[in-house]
Amino acid sequence: MNREALKRIMPHREPMLLLDEAVVVNETTAHATVRLRGDEFFLQGHFPGNPVLPGVIQCEMMAQACAVLLGEGGKKIPYFTGIREAKFRAPIRPGDLLKIEAVLTRTRAPFYFAKAQIRVANRLAAEAEISFALMEDT
Repeated sequence: MNREALKRIMPHREPMLLLDEAVVVNETTAHATVRLRGDEFFLQGHFPGNPVLPGVIQCEMMAQACAVLLGEGGKKIPYFTGIREAKFRAPIRPGDLLKIEAVLTRTRAPFYFAKAQIRVANRLAAEAEISFALMEDT
């Protein structure tokens, strides 16, 4: 699904809709892609002359890939509730194509738990365990 399709199942909007595309592989797995262009707001000043994707934005991208699995067309909002074991293994720079995988590992409604990772050029760049609460839209 492209960005417009993502907007139908997720609450995120520009400039915080960070995924370019996503696909639900099955009921527990989603894949997403992001092409880092270099003009994104979060690269301005991080770092001048040596832009590197901030770890907190990598976490948000992984969380959005997880949210694709929980999307219900705006009926419920997936609130990010926790992150564990986040590891950043390689810098991500403009021009890189990020391939993100999110896998739901456990559910205890309204809580959902997932593992996610980012790969660049088939190399593991980041990974984390992420949790959400799926709540009614108020």
